[in-house]
Amino acid sequence: MNSNNLLSNISLCRKAGKVTTGFDAVCDNFPKAALVFALSDVSPKTLKELRFKAEKAHREVRLLPLTMDEAADVFGKRTGVFSVDDKGLAKIFVDIT
Repeated sequence: MNSNNLLSNISLCRKAGKVTTGFDAVCDNFPKAALVFALSDVSPKTLKELRFKAEKAHREVRLLPLTMDEAADVFGKRTGVFSVDDKGLAKIFVDIT
């Protein structure tokens, strides 16, 4: 899937109110998270900590081929970590990541 389609899917989830952004918010929201994502230019330390916390919560972290700058327009801010909090909406990402 190309970047534009990926951004469109993220935007759809955000408009539905089913996206949590930011490291701390995502970690606090693991019980509700269907899928957890990190963007390609997130720092190695952040990715390591996210994977550690996700493993403890039995969640998988997927790395997306988007940069924080590319996704900033969708989120309204620069963020390297987000989660989709609806299982139905998360299905649109399963085949592409």
